[in-house]
Amino acid sequence: MKIDVIGDVHGCSEELRELLHKLGYRKEKDIHVHPDGRIPVFLGDITDRGPDSIGVIRLVYHMVKEQKAKYVPGNHCNKLYRFFLGNRVQETHGLETTTAEYRALAPREQKQIRHMFITLYENAPLYLVLPEVNAVIAHAGIRENFIGQTGKKVKTFVLYGDITGEFHPDGRPIRRDWAKHYKGSRWIVYGHTPVKEPRKVNKTINIDTGCVFGNKLTAFSLPEEKLTSVASKQPYIEEKFTSFD
Repeated sequence: MKIDVIGDVHGCSEELRELLHKLGYRKEKDIHVHPDGRIPVFLGDITDRGPDSIGVIRLVYHMVKEQKAKYVPGNHCNKLYRFFLGNRVQETHGLETTTAEYRALAPREQKQIRHMFITLYENAPLYLVLPEVNAVIAHAGIRENFIGQTGKKVKTFVLYGDITGEFHPDGRPIRRDWAKHYKGSRWIVYGHTPVKEPRKVNKTINIDTGCVFGNKLTAFSLPEEKLTSVASKQPYIEEKFTSFD
């Protein structure tokens, strides 16, 4: 198995297609296929904030359905899922862009997109353990002792990171730097926290390089351990990036 783990897309469909092309995928009908049988792995937060969340849902759904891609959910995916179930959720922090796109669709298309996303989400594992490439793919990361578990604590960690329950003055949650303490031999490939450059610590790598905030969209290929990026077409927002210095 050879995989290309793709960082948080957040509705940036144009950059996603460009990245897939750069990685060697070619479009066949509704899906992108690699001549060498490589598999893209989407690590969550495929929607919200960007210009074309509906387009990304369609692309990811069709690829996963045809078993040409894998997907794990992120915190934004969880919130959109609850919205589609009819739960009362606050349409903030980017969800409002996805729901606006959704409401602009014809009723038949709305029903189709809702079905696609619910199916995608309900069939997704919380995180992926891929022994073939010695890696675990989890949206916000995972502690070594959590691997193999799926309880409430594990779900919170995988979707939101190692949160403390406290907040920065700008409203962002304060998170512990769990990667510093990781001692495992498997790669942990994650995103969730935007960084200007992919951040490797021990055998972990954060590949959310803030495409939706104007930086770039990044993939991490295994077993090659190779990084590939394309430039974002979105406006650059400096304060959205986390520094770990």
